[in-house]
Amino acid sequence: MKTLPTGMQDHLDTGATTLCRCWQVTRNDGTTFGFTDHDEDLAFNSITFEAETGFTATNVDSSLGLNVDNLDVVGALNSARLNDQDLARGLFDNAAITIWLVNWQAVSQRIILRAGNLGEVSRGPLAFNAEVRGLAHNLNQVAGRVFQRVCDADLGDARCGVDLTAATHNGSGVVALVDSNRAFVVTGLEGFSKGWFSRGLLTWATGANAGLAMEIKHHTSGRVELWLPAADDVAVNDTFAVTSGCDKSIAICRQKFANVTNFRGFPHMPGNDYVVSYPNSDNTNDGKSSRQENQPFVGSSGDTPLAGGGTIDTGTFSPTPETDPITSPTVSGDVPDTGSFDGGGVSGGIGPDDVFLNRQ
Repeated sequence: MKTLPTGMQDHLDTGATTLCRCWQVTRNDGTTFGFTDHDEDLAFNSITFEAETGFTATNVDSSLGLNVDNLDVVGALNSARLNDQDLARGLFDNAAITIWLVNWQAVSQRIILRAGNLGEVSRGPLAFNAEVRGLAHNLNQVAGRVFQRVCDADLGDARCGVDLTAATHNGSGVVALVDSNRAFVVTGLEGFSKGWFSRGLLTWATGANAGLAMEIKHHTSGRVELWLPAADDVAVNDTFAVTSGCDKSIAICRQKFANVTNFRGFPHMPGNDYVVSYPNSDNTNDGKSSRQENQPFVGSSGDTPLAGGGTIDTGTFSPTPETDPITSPTVSGDVPDTGSFDGGGVSGGIGPDDVFLNRQ
């Protein structure tokens, strides 16, 4: 239940009202704006609510319980404080919104209709459409940790521990050729392997987008592609800094960052196929786990050999050509193996260092 301020109920009871709506918008950088659908500017709470900005609101959906109340706000980009560049830069992402019903003849007679956050925004060259979500939408957000295979830490944060200031994890470059505001040819990243900065962050140092940070979709040594277009035009000689990217997998954590001890995922969680698996007559069914990480390691010379306790041959293998005169495999060297394999005493056993070549 809402309590009307002094005088507002009397004003409503007259049947001839002078009411308008005002929107108070607080961006995620702390800047506060005011807009109104009245034809003159209004001021209260130390905020000037700008008139004739093209704001139009839909009906407000309200419901009992914890369902999310929402409405859509449609506006034209004709305010100096509201422009496409700021929307593209993400300054209005999840901005705090307060919607007032105000008597424009006596602004002290006002009441808050809704408070929430800016949701999905779609925009065109001259206008935008923004969803205003009620406060209950925060209850739909994930809180705490989620059990999943991938890591839930942000690369370089306190939980991750990777030092992104290290020379191996950051670089800088210059735009050499512009294909679009999303993709461009660059110089300065030739010393990094392909994909090193994919999923990383690009921060513009100079140019029209200076200070804007954007996510990298794909990187090669001479080209960068962003997930979203830059807010302003990218130009030749614009400079930028980049930091490494991570796909959140344990393989990349181990191979690229050597940081498995800080991995914040659960890579050995069984998948649905494993959970619902059952004995099959075509399988070995020896009671051992079929999960990949529990399988014997098979590698090249110097790696851990197959289990079994036998001696692994290290010689070369030369099978009888008559067994396959067309595509008989041969190996380097002519001396056949004379040891045993896996304890079986089989002459001519195959060792992990044997190299096979197809002879046509």
